[in-house]
Amino acid sequence: MSLRKKIADSEAVLNWVARRIAGYARRVYRNTKWQRVGFEELDRLADAGEPVVVVLWHQRLVMSPFLYPLDKGRICTITSAARAGSMVGRVQHLLGMDTIAMSSHKRHVALSREVLAMTKQGVSIGIAADGPRGPERVLSTVPLIWARTTGKRVFCMTYSVKHGREASSWDRMLLPRVWGNEGVFLCKEWPHQVPRKATEEQTEELRLSLEVAMNDLTAEADRMVGRAPWEPRAK
Repeated sequence: MSLRKKIADSEAVLNWVARRIAGYARRVYRNTKWQRVGFEELDRLADAGEPVVVVLWHQRLVMSPFLYPLDKGRICTITSAARAGSMVGRVQHLLGMDTIAMSSHKRHVALSREVLAMTKQGVSIGIAADGPRGPERVLSTVPLIWARTTGKRVFCMTYSVKHGREASSWDRMLLPRVWGNEGVFLCKEWPHQVPRKATEEQTEELRLSLEVAMNDLTAEADRMVGRAPWEPRAK
């Protein structure tokens, strides 16, 4: 194993990086004037101990620990066990969220039991709908699978800020400016249920419906802070 790989896989290094990212997110949260819109029903469910499935785009993960009302309930995100997914999980854990790593070594049945056990304890499930590797803003069927498996309601979430830049990553991660910023947190329930025995056609129709809902909500957040609308990459 090369020295570079040893360093990249070092627990000490990974934890150091995670602490720095978490510190950045905390500073953004503290130093930004936020609006929080559309969370009334989610807050009510969290207060009542009723778990839900939360969906957001990978591009808007930086502020994800501040979207769900952690003062009212718990949420567990399903992340990749790969290095990037592991880093997301570390950061979210530092900021008060639970995480479950999904890897090729973990049987789907075992993962399902783990997730279901958490929802029975009142823990919500969070999913980056186009993660961990994209394509950007192409919704996978993972949120639909967990909505069907758990039988829980689905809420779309996003955030946007007036001042920030997009990283040169596959998802064009939004990186907010730390000081003197304005931002918005948005939440809206997806008004559909996933049938237990959905056909392929039904599944694709629901997938597209949720993808459109996610894009519409994110576009609304960008509009509210005066941010340029998202455009697909040129092919």
